[in-house]
Amino acid sequence: MKKRKQSIRRQMSAIITGLLAGTVLLCWLLNTTIAGWYYTQNKQRTLLDAFYAINEAGNEGTLTSADFDVEFERICANGNITIMVISSGWEVIRSSTGDIEKLNRQFLEIVLGIQKNEAEIIRQGNNYTLERCEDTRMNSDYLVLWGTLDDGNLILMRVALESIQESVSISNQLLAVIGVFALILSVIIVHFVARKITEPIVQLTEISRKMSELDFDVKYNVTGSNEIEQLGTHMNRLSGTLEQTISELKSANNELQIDIEKKEQIDEMRKEFLSNVSHELKTPLALIQGYSEGLKECVQDDADSRDFYCEVIMDEADKMNRMVKKLLTLNQLEFGNDAVVMERFDLTELIGGVVNSSSILLEQSGIALEFEEKPLSVWADEFKVEEVFTNYLSNAIHHCDFEKRIKVWYTAKDDCVRVHVFNTGKQIPEEDIENVWIKFYKVDKARTREYGGSGIGLSIVKAIMDSFHRQCGVENHRDGVEFWFELDAKNN
Repeated sequence: MKKRKQSIRRQMSAIITGLLAGTVLLCWLLNTTIAGWYYTQNKQRTLLDAFYAINEAGNEGTLTSADFDVEFERICANGNITIMVISSGWEVIRSSTGDIEKLNRQFLEIVLGIQKNEAEIIRQGNNYTLERCEDTRMNSDYLVLWGTLDDGNLILMRVALESIQESVSISNQLLAVIGVFALILSVIIVHFVARKITEPIVQLTEISRKMSELDFDVKYNVTGSNEIEQLGTHMNRLSGTLEQTISELKSANNELQIDIEKKEQIDEMRKEFLSNVSHELKTPLALIQGYSEGLKECVQDDADSRDFYCEVIMDEADKMNRMVKKLLTLNQLEFGNDAVVMERFDLTELIGGVVNSSSILLEQSGIALEFEEKPLSVWADEFKVEEVFTNYLSNAIHHCDFEKRIKVWYTAKDDCVRVHVFNTGKQIPEEDIENVWIKFYKVDKARTREYGGSGIGLSIVKAIMDSFHRQCGVENHRDGVEFWFELDAKNN
């Protein structure tokens, strides 16, 4: 069974109207039950306060003075009290009524205990008695306080208890009229107030519904700073955050798809790698096998031929040995098995050493090398940097052409230094620039085979620079090619 939708506006109106009606009813109930008791208690306090004030005046000797006249009238008027003070000789000292004889007679009846109606003693003190008595002639009740002042004078105080039931009835009628008017007015006000309060809530409900449907275009219009407006602000932020998060999830999902494709590519590259290794080893192995068989069968029996056969076998074996070593080095770098030791060293000294080691090869090739030897300290793994530069310089020598010129220089950047190695010669085709770092990739296969290259050197360079978390790259120039790499040059 479908649950009926309840409007928060109706609920608010019903609750507030109910609270107001309950408040009016509670006031009516309290007025009916305790109003009479409260009225009587208030009159008792008024009598006692008046008694203490007159007793204090008697102690100070100002009871009969003209200065006390104003205070005496104030006490009688404020409490609507009838007061008579008489001496022990029954002489009236103070009186608030003109009918002294009647009040005197009542006082005498009280003192002598000959009251016509039995009085109810409410409270007794050391020198006073507070009673409640009924006047049948006037059909009304009185509170009477009588006793002796500290100065020996007698006092009689009386206050009429008006008809409490009549007062309660009148006040209840007034309360009923006011309550009905207040209820009608409150219903009207609550309707508009509830509408004003619930409109933004309804708007937020609609926004949340659209958010649940992944629609984040609708935003709450913030116009103030109360709690609902703050909720709207947070809802807008939540909408933006959810949209961004979903976008990131979609991006992550897209990257996952790319990773899956890359894994497939890696599997293909692995197969290609095995094929390339097999291809690279097949030629030298075939040469070694052929020349070895030739030696064994004495195809050429003269000493020069045997020496030539042996040199070919040794040369091909050396090429295979170097390729296997490079593959092992690359494997260690790619899988993070080769620890990087960061230390500070003089880069210029390192480059100078590599250049000197290659000086014979430079002379044989007729290549002029330019290098400005200025001291420069960097932070890196010195042996790995030497391998990077050696690979760059070896590439530059083997591919140097035209003017036969190689140039090495530095460029300072914000937090690093870039090392450039440039050689004159043919440019690398644009479609091959990004592929030169791939294992066994050869731009000019014939020339690479001519000097014994395996296509692994630049892959090692890329792996070393990745382990440094630094960049390397290649750029074509009008008259040649430039390879570069970056190292940390900071002192801290």
